[in-house]
Amino acid sequence: MPSSPSSPQRTPLPSLLTRTALSRLLLGWAAVGALLLAAPLLEGPLPGPALILVLAVIVAVIVVAAGGVVQQAEALAHRLGDPYGTLVLTLSIVVIEVVLIAAVMLGPGEHATIARDSVMAVSMIILNLVLGLCLVVGGLRHRGLAAHPVGTSAYLVMLVALGATALALPGLLSEDGSYAPAQAILISGLTVALYGVFLWRQTGAQAADFQELPAADAGSTAAGTPGSAPLRETLVAHRPEILARTALLIATVLPIVLLSHDMAELLDEGLARLGAPVALGGVLIAMIVFTPETLTALRAARAGEMQRVVNLCHGALVSTFALTIPTVLVIGLLTGQQVVLAETPANLLLLGVTLAVSALSASARRVTVLHGAVHLLLFAVYGLVLFS
Repeated sequence: MPSSPSSPQRTPLPSLLTRTALSRLLLGWAAVGALLLAAPLLEGPLPGPALILVLAVIVAVIVVAAGGVVQQAEALAHRLGDPYGTLVLTLSIVVIEVVLIAAVMLGPGEHATIARDSVMAVSMIILNLVLGLCLVVGGLRHRGLAAHPVGTSAYLVMLVALGATALALPGLLSEDGSYAPAQAILISGLTVALYGVFLWRQTGAQAADFQELPAADAGSTAAGTPGSAPLRETLVAHRPEILARTALLIATVLPIVLLSHDMAELLDEGLARLGAPVALGGVLIAMIVFTPETLTALRAARAGEMQRVVNLCHGALVSTFALTIPTVLVIGLLTGQQVVLAETPANLLLLGVTLAVSALSASARRVTVLHGAVHLLLFAVYGLVLFS
């Protein structure tokens, strides 16, 4: 017999510590311990094969640990419901991204453009590669998908404003493409304030705009209907599970923080030896961060949950612009490092076209495989520009 609202079914706490969750947690901390023990052996330049091997192992552990973070965040997302749940997931991913970027910035060598390169790579990966794959997968299975137009529009207007402020405006205000200290403080404050307003509306009066459209109204402009209990009731009813998952999420994030420093040093040395483009470091960070979330978005697309795909993709990018950029600017101010944000004309054109295509897709009653193919084309062009 189904449980009543007054006595909700609770997830037993031991069931949260699954074999997969424990394996990811133990792997992360074991890698941290191994690096501490091997620290004397890693001093000085490593032979090429050893450098590649150690870097590959660290990256693999970070990806697996990030998958554990996403696993717990996704469980919280299902428990809390949209938009609260997806917000937890995207913020968890952004925390990992900020940690990796900060580790590279504070490491050896000059990394004035690492934040710009990472954010640009994240933009192209999320809006073109991930979203394109989701539209193809979902379009083939469901023939067409529909997201809530008001919620999607809210994401896009945020992305246009924050993207222009972060990647275009610095190049017009200074020759070196970076903000002056006073400008950096003002831009950071305004960006965080705008994001605060966005979250206030997203989790308050406009929460329904970020939920799935009812099946009968898919493709229309009707508001979504809340499909879960109010947040306060959920928190009260499932407090032990939510606290346990949050603690496990934090315990899984910490190894990523500790491993990021070693990854940054080895990545810097490896790219220098290969003579690879500097921006490739940003691409690698973006791929590490968003690989687990990509799988989550693809599962949502396969299930026909287009609004969840939009919440994951667009929401993650809004959080990246609104939190990563101000954090990096503050780190630059505190450490005296230059933070170059101005993008190249080619990348700005690609970002502008991507946002335009996203806006046109959002205005359609249905998005199909064709829309996804266009996004994948734009990602391929980004790869061409990266190595040109």
